Parts: sequence; C-alpha cells; structure tokens
Amino acid sequence: MATITKNAKEILYDRYLLKDRNGITIETPNQLFKRVSTFLASAEINNNAYWEKQFFKLMNNLDFLPNSPTLMNAGTPKGQLSACFVLPVNDSLKSIFTTLKNAALIHQSGGGTGFNFSQLRPKNDKTSSFQGTSSGPIAFMKIFDAATENVKQGGKRRGANMGILNINHPDIEDFIRSKSAKSELQNFNISAGITNDFMEAVKNNKVWKLINPRTMKIEKRIKAVALWELIIQEAWKTGDPGLVFLDSIDKANPTPAIGKIESTNPCGEVPLLDYESCNLGSINLSHMVIQKENSAEINWDKLASNIAIAVRFLDNVISLNYYLLPQIKSITLRNRKIGLGVMGWAEILIKLGIPYASIEALDLGKKLMRFIKEKSYDTSKKLAIEKGMFPEWKNSWHFNGNPLRNATCNSIAPTGTISVIADTSYSIEPLFALAYKRTGILGGKTQMEVNKLFKGKMKSLGLWNTALKKIIYETGSVKNCDTIPSSLKKVFETSMEIPWKYHLLHQKAFQEFTDNAVSKTINLPEETSPKEIGEIYWTAWEYHLKGITIYRYGSRKTQVLQKCDFNNLAKDCQ
Repeated sequence: MATITKNAKEILYDRYLLKDRNGITIETPNQLFKRVSTFLASAEINNNAYWEKQFFKLMNNLDFLPNSPTLMNAGTPKGQLSACFVLPVNDSLKSIFTTLKNAALIHQSGGGTGFNFSQLRPKNDKTSSFQGTSSGPIAFMKIFDAATENVKQGGKRRGANMGILNINHPDIEDFIRSKSAKSELQNFNISAGITNDFMEAVKNNKVWKLINPRTMKIEKRIKAVALWELIIQEAWKTGDPGLVFLDSIDKANPTPAIGKIESTNPCGEVPLLDYESCNLGSINLSHMVIQKENSAEINWDKLASNIAIAVRFLDNVISLNYYLLPQIKSITLRNRKIGLGVMGWAEILIKLGIPYASIEALDLGKKLMRFIKEKSYDTSKKLAIEKGMFPEWKNSWHFNGNPLRNATCNSIAPTGTISVIADTSYSIEPLFALAYKRTGILGGKTQMEVNKLFKGKMKSLGLWNTALKKIIYETGSVKNCDTIPSSLKKVFETSMEIPWKYHLLHQKAFQEFTDNAVSKTINLPEETSPKEIGEIYWTAWEYHLKGITIYRYGSRKTQVLQKCDFNNLAKDCQ
C-alpha cells in the first residue's frame, strides 16, 4: 500500500471513510479501497475475483483514483457514484422548480450540476399565465444558489454548480456582472456561452444583437466589443465569468443525432446532454516513472496496464450506479460516457527534469495524452466485444468505425481532493507554490503543503535550511533565491511565474487528444492587467479550446490555495 500522508488522512477521515450512526469512523483507507473494488468488480460475470484484486491494487497503490462520489458511496445502499450532471432549465415555473428539486437530490448524493439558463425569458418580460413580469435567469440562479448553500453534497461538502448564459441573451450584461459584489452566487462557477459569430463580431467591431428566447425578437443592440470588454473587466475583478466555446463543444459532440450540448459540469471538463451524467477517474502520472540512478523515464507499460484497468473500472460504475432519476439512467446507459484523465503532470515533469514552461513539456504532454486516448479506446473496443456497444453507437460519429463501449473515454478533471489523497499535483496544473496553505476543504481547518519533490531535492543537495524554508514559506517560490542553480529554478517554477501562454499551450496539447474537455485554471499574479486577460481569452478561442477559466491571485475574498506565513507554520512542514 502507498503511504497515506497526514493531510490525506484528515480528508479521508472527514469525508470519505464510512461512519456509524454516532459519527464514529468504522473503516480504514485500506478498507475503503476494498469496499469500492469489491463493489465495482461485482459487475464482472467472469473473473470477478481477478478484477477485484486489480481494482484494489490500482487504488491502494494510489496509481488511480475515481471521482469522490464513487469513493464515498460505492458499496453503500443506493450509492450514487457519478461526479457530474447536466439538467435542463426550461422556460416555465414548473420546469425551473422541478430542476431545482432534482439538483438538490444530486447535491445530497455527492454530485455536481451544470445548467444553461438561456431558455429563460429575460427580466421584466411578460409571463404566460398572469399579467406579471418575469424575474429573469439571474434571479432564479440566486434561488438555486441558496438551495445549494443548504444542501451539502453527500452530507460532506457543499454542492457545486455551473451556470451558463449564452452571449445573445438579453440579460447577458447582468449575468456578466452577477458576481461583481463577490458575495453573490458563491456556489456557482459562471461562464458566458460564446459563439464564433460573436468573436467575429468583436474582431470586426460589429453591433451584436440580444434576442429574447421567448419571442425570438431583437431586444437590444450593443457593440460586441463593449460586451467583450465587460467580460474581461469582470474576470479581472472576480475571476468570473469564464468562457464556454459552444461551437467547439458542438463540433466535438459524439452523438449529435440525440441532441445539442449546451452545458457542462461544474468545472467544465465534461460537456453533457440534458440529464447526462459522467463518471471520472484519474491516473497518477507521478507513479508512472522508472527512476534510474541519474535519470528517469516514463513507464509506458505500467501506464498502459493501468489505463486498461481504469477504463473497465469506470465502465462498471455505469453498470452498477444508482440513478436518482429515470431520465438520468436512460441517457447515461445509452451513451455510457466515461472520463479517464490524469493528475500529477507537474510532478512527473519534475521527476523527468523537464520545465513546465518548455516545448519539451508540451511535446511530451501531447505524446502522453495521445497514448492515453489510444489505450482507452483500445480497452473500450475490447469491452464492446465482451459486453456490448453503447446503445446509441449507430447514432454516433463512431458508427461504421470500430465498435466502442463508451461514447467518450477521456476528460481532464481538476482532481481537487483526490490529488491530495494521492499525494500529487493537481491535474495538468503546474505547482501552485512550493509551499502553501489549503483552506476551505475541511470546514475552518487549514492544511499546509510543502512539495515533497522540492524538499527531497534540496535535502539531497544540502540546501534544506532555515533560510531557504523562510523564502519558500513566505513567497512559495525560489525565483529570487541565489543558492539554487538556475536549471533547478526552471524545473521548480510555480504557477504564477509561468507565462500564461504556456498554461494555454498545455491545455491545447491535452485537449487535442481528449474527447471531452480539459478543466484548467490559468492562475495569474495579482498585478496581471485586464488587457492580458483579454489576450488569454482571445487566444483560448483561437486555439479551439472548449472553455477557459482564469484566476488572478487575490481577486476573491477567499481562495482555497494561499501563500504561507513563516511565523505561523505547522511543525510538520519544517
């Protein structure tokens, strides 16, 4: 079994390990992995014991972990195992509040929800039944937000939502400003639904039409550039809104005959049809390395083996899941979408001695993700032969090609708490800092993190001393540390030191071979200008990404990752 760190244990005991009616923990991390592997292997008609052993080994070694609801709920009565859902919001009071009820049930079970509110008539528009006026989408988003605040996910964490409003909706300006006060919609990530037509209008300084979705009539005309600049200013101020590029998402929809994709899950890595759910899991890349005396290389054979086991694992989640709504069960079983991704990308680069901000890293990222996609699809083909194709295969773009068990196989999720459990870096993100505080995931408790690879390297060089500790605890960086060789400084560059273009190029490299989407946040220094944020958003569109999110350090009242305070450190950080 891999070593479970102190921080990982705190999270596991707080959120994941089963408790009795008195709140007493009744399982260990080892037993958690046993519970999950036993349940997921029960989907296998043949070689049940073999697959139980393989699933257990994969998780117990922290080589792979599924999304949190699977870890929390597998093997429990009515265990809901999916991470994310998209629910429709149609233009009627009944539909809105039915969706609200369904979202509450999903949050209670541990899942997150995404919505596109663009079908709702704008504020002050006529209502159908009475002589009143509509409240508009933002008012209803606030109701959803309040409900989410009071329904924790699985009783263990607050619910998460994605709220999208299309760029041609009459209320788009209010939507863009909706988080400006920094106290509204705290349980929502919000993104403007951007089209290629709008971007061309911005480029050519044209007038943009805002259209009432009820009447399909033009409500307002506005300069596209003015709308664009409002987005940029608010993103600089608060980190919201992000952008969702609807045409790029639509182009990659594997089942266009079934419906149009208009929303994503809360972090944007899975564009989904109405009522669709997705099941995510991530390979721990930092464990996919062969360490030699003076060098390291990727263990491609181990990676291939783990991909094959993980894809089967995630497919079994679909077969054994407890579905809260018949609509969710129907569409999920028809398409059987899974999202195998990665975590530990920054750490594998460090082990290989490759700077994140380098062409070598980008080339390796593309090579690695191509390999993961190919091996994922190889396993999905084998599962299709063994267990049957996904039922909508004939209505998908895979038809007349090789049979597949799953309409999609890969997503790059943010891997929040599972990265902490696996003791590795988040998703494909660079290191946030060499030392930092993590807040808001264990109530009011703060966790301290010092990157183990940096600490180990400094100890091996005899440089781990009080002076160096003070520098990294106060700044999170060795950028201005004269005792560290420049080549090592480059390898250990942190998120806000890396030029934003490399952040985007990494997202582009992984997106090329990811059939769902890539969740990535471009972390920016506090002094970043609105102009730079505009360049980031524009470049993301030019790169044909499916979405983009930025966060300028300090632009919100609270943030999960923060710089340390040298005078107030936990002893075990030193």
